[in-house]
Amino acid sequence: MNERRSAVTHEIDFEPLALRARCPEDQSLLEAARQVGLDLVSICGSQGTCHRCKLQVLTGRVSPVTPSEQQSLSPQELANGYRLACQTRALGHCRINVPSESLTTLQRAQVEGLEVSVAVESPVQAYRLMLPSPLHSDPGARREVLLKGLLSQHQIACNTVDVQALQSLSEQPAPSEGQIQASVRGNEVVAFGHWPSPQLGLAIDLGTTKIAGYLLDLANGRTLASQGVSNPQAAYGEDIITRIAHAKDSPSDGIRFHELAMEAMNGVAADLCTKAKVKPEDIVEAVVVGNTAMHHLVLRLPLEQLLRPPFTPTIKEALDIKARDLGLRVAPGAYVHFLPNVAGFVGADHVAMLLATGVWQSKRVIIALDIGTNTEVSLVSNGEIASVSCASGPAFEGSHIKCGMKAAPGAIERLCLLDNRVEYQTIGGGLPTGICGSGIIDAVSQLYLAGVLDAAGRMHDHPLVRGTNGQREFVLVSEEQRGGHPAITITQHDVREVQLAKGAIRTGIQMLLQSKDIAEQSIEQVVIAGAFGSYLDLSSAVTIGMLPPLPLDRFRQVGNAAGMGAKMALISISKRLEAQTLSRRIQYIELASAPGFMQTFAKATSIGFGI
Repeated sequence: MNERRSAVTHEIDFEPLALRARCPEDQSLLEAARQVGLDLVSICGSQGTCHRCKLQVLTGRVSPVTPSEQQSLSPQELANGYRLACQTRALGHCRINVPSESLTTLQRAQVEGLEVSVAVESPVQAYRLMLPSPLHSDPGARREVLLKGLLSQHQIACNTVDVQALQSLSEQPAPSEGQIQASVRGNEVVAFGHWPSPQLGLAIDLGTTKIAGYLLDLANGRTLASQGVSNPQAAYGEDIITRIAHAKDSPSDGIRFHELAMEAMNGVAADLCTKAKVKPEDIVEAVVVGNTAMHHLVLRLPLEQLLRPPFTPTIKEALDIKARDLGLRVAPGAYVHFLPNVAGFVGADHVAMLLATGVWQSKRVIIALDIGTNTEVSLVSNGEIASVSCASGPAFEGSHIKCGMKAAPGAIERLCLLDNRVEYQTIGGGLPTGICGSGIIDAVSQLYLAGVLDAAGRMHDHPLVRGTNGQREFVLVSEEQRGGHPAITITQHDVREVQLAKGAIRTGIQMLLQSKDIAEQSIEQVVIAGAFGSYLDLSSAVTIGMLPPLPLDRFRQVGNAAGMGAKMALISISKRLEAQTLSRRIQYIELASAPGFMQTFAKATSIGFGI
């Protein structure tokens, strides 16, 4: 029977990942996904007990629903085609939607690269100039020839040529047949090159812990390469307040923070150009987004006012700065565009996220949050936008957690507790070496559901709970299971760190709702941005009370939307204007001074708050 069935194969299209598998009828959808490198969360080893490998069958015939699926999926989910990949077989050609929460960390990094379509309106345009060869040796005369050429050949009235761009022209080999390329920004020529030369743009999301860079072709908006690196400033303090205090007390530290950021951005730009087989000098425009503190550190702006109420930025408006004045090694005359800030701790990165998702123009009730060391939250309702900033801390990055680590190979990213046994999945599928943010949220959620943790976060007796150095801890992976290496545990202190972090985020959400007298159940969508937000298991986050108790289909995980917003602003003048418009519409609410803040925060630290 098995031999006959295995001879029958079917095509399976996994969307929106554009992957197609062809597999025998006796194989599960989980096995089909793995054939094409699609890594789904499957903690229980395909036993149907962890209920994490959820997929949605859009079209096509599949095997009947199993008892495990009847238990784990709601009637509405089953009616909408949701199934467990490990329990379902294709009985014909199928189209399958893959929810982001069913993807492992490594695969989900690819989903974050999905593009948003934007009409290209580049601020820099390339023009071919036919000029006498050789050009006049006198720089002044050469400048006049170039400007007259733009006017006569393209009806472009420029009134200035960047001096270093002009100098670079004399250093270049003689143009063939008198053809050169002039890159024009507004009424200024910012770069020269041979015709045709690449016209490239650099988008940077300068985060507190991570820096994401994107290299784009300004002619068509296509992303040529992308890369993420750690922010080297973290060596001076994981949180932004510590860095601001360092820079305030020591001018040399302030200079060093600027230098570290620029070294990292130059390294990213060079690596991206190597990947794309181009030169950094081909980059004629850049956009940088970051929180207000990162913005001020890079621009060497005063910081003292960010440490005291009302936490006012030195500059809120969008800025255009010569790249060379910052120390960014790209085309000599290129500019760097900084999107506008909103307040002391709601910066251009949040503006970029709102721009990318488009939620700021919605008529619905939407919560949009970008989860990180500092979490920004916006409430969109009745055409208004209100925002707060929450000091969520580095716990979700694995810091201040005994066995915590960043989302790297070997980190436990998913887990569940089954019959006093811990089932887990690591990034990359190898042996466990620690636990990252998404695994930590899962762990607290599972311990709470099992009664190991109460609402106050106290750890109770359990076969896997033990006392070590005067505090209780729950053993996820024992010394014996790790071949004599130290056990991977969740301690009572770890639980407290998670309570503070998730409590800060939930407080921000609740205070925004209270400010507009909106009930939780009136929220029509919750948009979650940021790297950690993409890896987060939504059901675990709701269980511990980090997110409101809403149906999971109201949540939308969008990955690094700040980076996407930076890319949109890089290639579109209209999007830059939109960013300025939306930033002016945002009403900032200072949490610490809001009525009822401490009472709300105290409640929000409870595990299971609001469920």
